[in-house]
Amino acid sequence: MFLTEKQLAVLTFIRDFISDKGISPTLDEMSQYFSVSKITIYEHVNALEKKGAIRKTPNMARSIQLVEDEPAAPAPASLAIKGRIAAGAAIEAVESDEAFTFDSLASPDESHYMLRVEGESMIDDHICPGDLVIVEPVDTARDNDIVVAMLPDESTGGLKATLKRFFREKDHVRLQPSNATMDPIRVREVVIKGRVVGVVRPTV
Repeated sequence: MFLTEKQLAVLTFIRDFISDKGISPTLDEMSQYFSVSKITIYEHVNALEKKGAIRKTPNMARSIQLVEDEPAAPAPASLAIKGRIAAGAAIEAVESDEAFTFDSLASPDESHYMLRVEGESMIDDHICPGDLVIVEPVDTARDNDIVVAMLPDESTGGLKATLKRFFREKDHVRLQPSNATMDPIRVREVVIKGRVVGVVRPTV
């Protein structure tokens, strides 16, 4: 089972709370502990349930149960590298037949995939040219997420992809590079194809 750092923190809190008090925490108690909104906690709890770490009864308070005695589903041995993603100017997506194996790494869900980074717009987040980013396929994003964003390509009429931090502002979306020498991209419409949940550096 692959859990993000935040999901693991929430799971650990639930485990400790149940061990200490004999009951599961409410969303309010978890949101107060982590100083985040109930919606954020709900998303983490929902992800933990989907990944088989917990089970809960809908519409019932304190119904979370840990799932620790059941065998985990086998993790995939590899992830497909589906193509390239720009960390500079947006580029046209190119299909790829490469694959990356996870002999010594924690494997994410089978729905996840990888993109190889080109360009230096995310270097302040330690995402460098040649790195592989692990992408969770989603179509929405929260402020400060690192996302795979599809932008209109005026030259072809299609879409191009770029890797940036996502910020929703008053009348537009700001796609912010993590490189002080580069300007943000501001657009009124953007298609989100995924959220970065990990980075792999195949070479030093």
